[in-house]
Amino acid sequence: MTITQPIVTPGATRSPAGPRRARFGFGLAIAAQIAMMIGASAPSPFYPVLAQDIGFDAIVISAVFAVYAIALLLALLTAGSLSDHVGRRPVAIAGFLLLAASMALFWHADSVTALVLARVLQGVASGILISALSAAVLDLAPRGRTATAALWNALSPGIGLALGALVSGVALDLTGQPLLDVFAPLTVVYVVLAALFLLAPETAPRRPGAWASLSFRLSIPAGIRADFWRAAPAVIAGWATGGLFLSLGATIVRTELGGEAHTWQGLSVAMLAGVGALTAFAMRRRRPRTTVIFGTAALASGTALSLLALGAGSLPFYLVATAITGMGFGTAFSGVVASLAPRIPATERADTFAVIFLLAYLAFGVPAVVAGALVGVVGLGPVCVGYGLVVIALAVVALVLRVRRGE
Repeated sequence: MTITQPIVTPGATRSPAGPRRARFGFGLAIAAQIAMMIGASAPSPFYPVLAQDIGFDAIVISAVFAVYAIALLLALLTAGSLSDHVGRRPVAIAGFLLLAASMALFWHADSVTALVLARVLQGVASGILISALSAAVLDLAPRGRTATAALWNALSPGIGLALGALVSGVALDLTGQPLLDVFAPLTVVYVVLAALFLLAPETAPRRPGAWASLSFRLSIPAGIRADFWRAAPAVIAGWATGGLFLSLGATIVRTELGGEAHTWQGLSVAMLAGVGALTAFAMRRRRPRTTVIFGTAALASGTALSLLALGAGSLPFYLVATAITGMGFGTAFSGVVASLAPRIPATERADTFAVIFLLAYLAFGVPAVVAGALVGVVGLGPVCVGYGLVVIALAVVALVLRVRRGE
């Protein structure tokens, strides 16, 4: 696979500010991505508790999770490329203020309606932030190191998801007011991040077409289109796994494996996402093809082992299998991003990342909703088996496509 440098237009990837301010913006964009994903996974360990306190079942848990993914997808489809027209900073500021509002709603959640509204706001905010922050990281990469920026774009979701789930699980076990102790600090953090973006350099000069960009469209540069579709099964398999863990993962640990402690429930998500991020970092110098091959193989084998663990009812075995699955969750996606990002033209970065994450979040949300609906019909155990078999099949297809493709 031939990798070329991105097309750079004057002023598109560098602010008039000096290198110190550019480094600040680069670090801020990465920290903002991680913080955004902390909020995405923080509610997951709370679902079984809120289900008892408020009174709802697995399909409602999946529905609450799904509205987040739906709102995010709609925001990506309509406003995913907005930062290419109005600038990264205004989009980031608006997005984090919306996130702060959603965390305040989680903090006071006492009904399904409040949870749904919180998730809708969070989804809209995340949808406009994902492509803008990913593009900003590429724009501000030190000395144009697009490979480093691509690595952080792939690592940040895993780091944030791991931290959010683990912190929430621990808070549920150790603190008297976990909703306050988790969501109040996140509310403050998001407001602070919105303020900090006032100090960050702007890397996307204003250009016409902002209103026209607010329309449903899918755009991938012609130079990477074929490789994008070949990589799609790997993206779908990995993010579908993440969707199951974030929606029903805590319930699986509690009901199928006897993990009553909330820390165990949060740890399952943290193992998947955290090990994924660590493995992606460890393989950062490998060729993208090698990373994707490793990731899809680990995803298939780890998922198969997790099904065996569920059959045996062993929580320790399940956590080990989850760690192996996590290796695939992190590296399959990071390899795909690393193979595509250096070849995205600078003026199409936000639009392209919108499509990449559109595919990811479709895989993240839709299968989880289907799984939640089927739990009431066939039970959680059979749903996990069927879900796992689909993930294994997709991972194997992705592995074969990458091996046959060559470099």
